[in-house]
Amino acid sequence: MSTPDRLFKLRSHMATLGVDAYIITSADPHLSEYPAAHWKFREWISGFTGSAGTIVVTNDEAGLWTDSRYFLQAEQQLQDSGIDLYKQGEKDVPDYKEWLSVNLFAGNVVAVNGKTMTISEYRQLAKSLKKVDIRLDGKAFLEEDVWEGRPPLPEEGIFELDVKYCGLSREEKIQIIRQKMKEKGATHYVIAALDEIAWVLNFRGSDIKYNPVFHSYLIITENQVNLFIDPHKLTSSVGKKLAEEGIKVYLYNDYYEFIKDLLQDSIILIDPNRANSTTLGSLPSQSAKIEQESIITQLKSRKNSTEIENFRKAMIKDGVAMVKFLYWLDNTIGKEEITEYSAAKKLSSFRAEQENYHGDSFNTISGYAGNGAIVHYAVKKETASKLETKGLYLIDSGGQYSEGTTDITRTIALGPLTDEEKTDFTLVLKGNIGLDRAVFPSGTRGVHLDILARQAMWQHGINYGHGTGHGIGHFLCVHEGPQSIRPQDNGVEIKAGMISSNEPGIYKSGKHGIRIENLILTIEDKETEFGSFMKFETLTLCPIDHRAIDSSLLNDEEKTWLNNYHEKVNQRISPFLNEEENAWLDNSTKLI
Repeated sequence: MSTPDRLFKLRSHMATLGVDAYIITSADPHLSEYPAAHWKFREWISGFTGSAGTIVVTNDEAGLWTDSRYFLQAEQQLQDSGIDLYKQGEKDVPDYKEWLSVNLFAGNVVAVNGKTMTISEYRQLAKSLKKVDIRLDGKAFLEEDVWEGRPPLPEEGIFELDVKYCGLSREEKIQIIRQKMKEKGATHYVIAALDEIAWVLNFRGSDIKYNPVFHSYLIITENQVNLFIDPHKLTSSVGKKLAEEGIKVYLYNDYYEFIKDLLQDSIILIDPNRANSTTLGSLPSQSAKIEQESIITQLKSRKNSTEIENFRKAMIKDGVAMVKFLYWLDNTIGKEEITEYSAAKKLSSFRAEQENYHGDSFNTISGYAGNGAIVHYAVKKETASKLETKGLYLIDSGGQYSEGTTDITRTIALGPLTDEEKTDFTLVLKGNIGLDRAVFPSGTRGVHLDILARQAMWQHGINYGHGTGHGIGHFLCVHEGPQSIRPQDNGVEIKAGMISSNEPGIYKSGKHGIRIENLILTIEDKETEFGSFMKFETLTLCPIDHRAIDSSLLNDEEKTWLNNYHEKVNQRISPFLNEEENAWLDNSTKLI
């Protein structure tokens, strides 16, 4: 069935229900960034496979709203689909709320599956539509009627993450959470975000590709912990352990009925940005609600000493895999055919050789030449470009280990480069170093630091559309809040113990894409009469390709940083390599 046929079927069902516009988000009921196939209705209806985007379908029009990471990809995938692309953030491009207000009429009905929209966004949408007398219906689940061959919910089991990796037991985490609840006056804490549940319970799963989480809900009260999960995911030993610890197990599908029956005098803590609007609508109306950022979001964003030490171990493993891959690439390119796809598979195979490896942390972005300019380029075997002995190759990848989650981008010179390619590469490197070397007072937010990664590019009239840094989970999701380093202010300060990415880039359509990404740990630096100051420790261990650098554009401090970084990479990685690989590493980390 083609995309136009699917749109026709959806519109037919809309007509029978009196719905004038239907909104399709990218989320599942847990607001996951990367949902399981069971929830990828937006992808099924449109053919667009990017991780972010909202589709609106009316009787005679359809549009996709997505951000700059996916502009090129969306243009390609939406061809002949009947769905127009709206580039979020571009001048004179309305957001989908504004578009609905202009294109519909008073008395019209807009519908959305409320399970796939946050409480906050649902309220904003309802408020926007109410101004023009348009009604919002959050109880429309049209995918259930339209989606033929819908994949079932995953049924894989869960496994326990040993305290030697995470530092705190379930009991200790729950005790900390209950103390925080008490301070806020809450009797019930409703948790729907899958990474938060996995973190609290020290369990991991495989329901969502690349993300070691499992479908569930969790409600913590003053004296009870209620877990909503399909029981077949639990082994008898896990079930017994949960019972011994007083954690009561309910069916996953019983969650909404359960919360409807909470006591009227409950005081319920809920995060309006991490819980869906159907959850709020199901809670007893008389119950008091405390809406604020999730306690768990705050707790897990600041890694404890055990998690940090394990992250360092994961970085060595990942660094070894990366160096083996880069050594292989350098010694194979031009001698046998390598494609973007086969290169990505080869890197995964090197990671798989590492102990406690649980798979990649996201779909590897493997882009040669102009494909590297597609920020979230999703390579396919049948359309992958062949790597040639010239130009730049960008590979953004990561691994899931018991010790931690990794995310690294390297851009590699496969042969001769133009002056433009070298200049752009060096500007990206200057941005990476600029952020890495930052020293900043307590209370600093990501928006204050973002310019450090961009200012060298700005001087050349160059910019990039994505953020500079995101948080990362401990053997959890590769993108984790609440912190971010980007031009938009989210009000979250960068605190000691947070691990973030540092990934400036330059993308020139049809030419090349360049990104250099390391993970950085926020640590305390000094205390002065002006207060306490923070700085970053670089965790990622992998050479940066000196062949692509125009060293005349680097100042002495930047050269010193690069030399010191490469010395550390060599010291940490060399014990795990053979003689030939070590010779390659010595050359790749030589002083400039």
